[in-house]
Amino acid sequence: MSKVIKRGYFFSDERDFNQKSLPKLYQSAYDYYFLLNRGYTVKGALTFVGNHYLLSERQRLSLMRAISSKKDIENRKNKQITNHIENRTVFIDGFNTIITLEVALSQSLLLKCMDGTIRDLASLRGNYRVIDKTEHTIMCIGETLQQYHIDKAVFYLDAPVSNSGRLKMQILELLSVFDYDVEVNVINDVDRVLQKLENVITSDAIILDKCQSWINLNKTIIEQYENQYFFIDFENAEQLKSCYL
Repeated sequence: MSKVIKRGYFFSDERDFNQKSLPKLYQSAYDYYFLLNRGYTVKGALTFVGNHYLLSERQRLSLMRAISSKKDIENRKNKQITNHIENRTVFIDGFNTIITLEVALSQSLLLKCMDGTIRDLASLRGNYRVIDKTEHTIMCIGETLQQYHIDKAVFYLDAPVSNSGRLKMQILELLSVFDYDVEVNVINDVDRVLQKLENVITSDAIILDKCQSWINLNKTIIEQYENQYFFIDFENAEQLKSCYL
């Protein structure tokens, strides 16, 4: 029996993101959003707000990943594809997509972000290992893509990340049971490639800002089982404001 691994679990999250901590976290999120909309850099705004509210590093990271300027949110949502996905080729940011779903299945912390994506606080740092949640994650992706009636799924995995070759073989093996074609590319610069494409599946903000169009696959998968997961909800700016006032 394989060892149970909780992807993205951090022992201090139960303290930093519990109900008692949320009012301060939402206040800081609204202030951070306010500063971004007035031209402050991400680094400058995050340092100012984080120091003012004495936020932990994980709390600061949650703001950076969940909160975006109004301009960036509108740009991303205008490029999001929400229907008529059938017969398309989709291009998948492999580690970004798989790791978030592994975090969800591990019941570790997830963030509902202002641009409508769901992100996590797991850090890849060049290291990845297949865990007990990986097969289930890949099958969830495969089944959802089958429901979309796509023509082909092209995965991109970062070559410098450990075990990318092993993950490639597992994706190809597991998804061979579905009706669409599957291709997995292990390359050095995934972000640069995906930034130029349409029908991209990712929650990476840099890719979302530059790609031609994107599909919010993880949100579709995760929201089917939302009550089972550990969410911090930053999605609604008015909610943040009401917590602040």
